[in-house]
Amino acid sequence: MQPFGRGEVNAAEGQPMSVIECAPPRYRSVPELGDLSWHMETLELCGSAGLLLDRWQQDILAALLSRGADGRWTCFEVGGAVPRQNGKGEVFGPRLLAGLFITDESFLMHSAHRTDTSLDAMRRLLDSIEAADLNAKVKRVRNTNGQEGIEMMDGRRLRFRTRNKGGGRGFSADFLGADECMDYPEFAHAALLPTLSARPNPQVLYMGSAVDQETHDNGLVFARLRRRGIAGDDPSLAWFEWSAAFDHPDEIEPEAALDPGVWRQANPALGIRITEEYVGNEQRSLDARSFAVERLGVGDWPDPDQDVARPFTVDAWDSLLDEKSQLEPPVTVAFDVSPERRTAIAAAGQNQNGDWHVEVHYHRQGTGWVAGVLERMWEGGQVDAIYCDSVGPASSLIVGLQEAGVRVETVNSTELGQCCGRLVDMVNDETLRHLGSDELRNAVIGARTRPIGDGAWAWGRKHSTVDISPLVASTIAVGVAVGAAGGLMPIF
Repeated sequence: MQPFGRGEVNAAEGQPMSVIECAPPRYRSVPELGDLSWHMETLELCGSAGLLLDRWQQDILAALLSRGADGRWTCFEVGGAVPRQNGKGEVFGPRLLAGLFITDESFLMHSAHRTDTSLDAMRRLLDSIEAADLNAKVKRVRNTNGQEGIEMMDGRRLRFRTRNKGGGRGFSADFLGADECMDYPEFAHAALLPTLSARPNPQVLYMGSAVDQETHDNGLVFARLRRRGIAGDDPSLAWFEWSAAFDHPDEIEPEAALDPGVWRQANPALGIRITEEYVGNEQRSLDARSFAVERLGVGDWPDPDQDVARPFTVDAWDSLLDEKSQLEPPVTVAFDVSPERRTAIAAAGQNQNGDWHVEVHYHRQGTGWVAGVLERMWEGGQVDAIYCDSVGPASSLIVGLQEAGVRVETVNSTELGQCCGRLVDMVNDETLRHLGSDELRNAVIGARTRPIGDGAWAWGRKHSTVDISPLVASTIAVGVAVGAAGGLMPIF
């Protein structure tokens, strides 16, 4: 590879004509590349579309489009971490253009955490197709909400999806592009990755910025990929990371945060689409941790091994999904509040078949809305108890709720431990049903435990990677409902 930088593409030779040098990645692990003819064709296509790729973007694209002697991709997975606004989103466009016009793929999928990101990727790709005078090869463009995509005259298809638990199920894709991977939930990865399993030559591209556990609830998938990439021992994975040479945001001293040389280490587009003047303004405006993560690429990455202590498996939880289960009164309601003041309200009881059932009714930011919701639920006559943890963040709402006429009971630490034990037993014994809400499943995946004495435990927020308030509320609701049915816990 030539020096990193930006160059105009010579359409005749597929080679850059001029280069603005930029910093190499801090971590670069790439298997030995093979046939790059599709890479060169794609650079020519990009040139005809007016896409000028930086050299670092060309480097990632080469890893994506390299083929072995058998014609299969050199890399099954390609991942990249680079700070915001450097142009990581522009890596997807050339790869999708290749899939629609050059390679032998029939179905491609682009996924993002936010709808606007996905739609913007589609818009930019359509602009490139028009600029390259290739609209005649497009059969139709779908703009229907949830069905966005492009269908070609030769039958190739590209779908743009916002990530959710079911998004991607039922499809069989040749290529999956996952953007915004600093927020890539386990449930989305579980839904999307198997779409490639039946294809003869599949590939995945992951792009994102540094993960900060304090703000990114769903960074574990990206963290696992990063660890494998840095290790460099996976023959089918390429990893690229631009970050300042620090391992945690707290390690960055003020003088380093002010150093343009440090800025350049983490931002390959500095001097191309990001100016030093802007970064200086950004440094003065952002707090130290945000600047370290967002601009210097130094994350507080979650430990990829921390999910080994889960008291039951995600598969066991998923097996309890019953979309036809209906909660029947009377029900027990519980609420919980995260340290960031996000509130979850869950209800538990028995369903139409007499089986135990739990569901999350609300999960919203803030607490000011909680009294009104709980009051309506109580006055509806179908709720026989409302509970929360006596010492957790939710306990701060008790006085206000009682003043509003909402009767709230609490569980102490011993009772909370009993509730946790009951939930685990019911999951493992397959005596519980749920509706498969994303909030609750995500909490199950990211929750960790904490000891509360004498061998007991409860869900712990400190080491959990997500907001676990939906799980805490559900655990209390189930535990109290089952305990009351067995005469083990008081209920009003």
